[in-house]
Amino acid sequence: MHELEWSEVYEISILLADKYPEIDPQWISFPDLHSKICSLDNFVGDPKKSNEKILEAIQMLWIEEFE
Repeated sequence: MHELEWSEVYEISILLADKYPEIDPQWISFPDLHSKICSLDNFVGDPKKSNEKILEAIQMLWIEEFE
């Protein structure tokens, strides 16, 4: 598995869907989403370099995977 950065929103959303199948991403808060992303095994992005736009993009893709 390659290391993930914030820009890899599609790959991150797939990993989140696989790791947290019980979570409906439509209702996750951005702080909780941020925490879950940072805790992914192969995520190496700087936690301080995320923003609302990135988190929203990941959340939207995760919702698509969830449905």
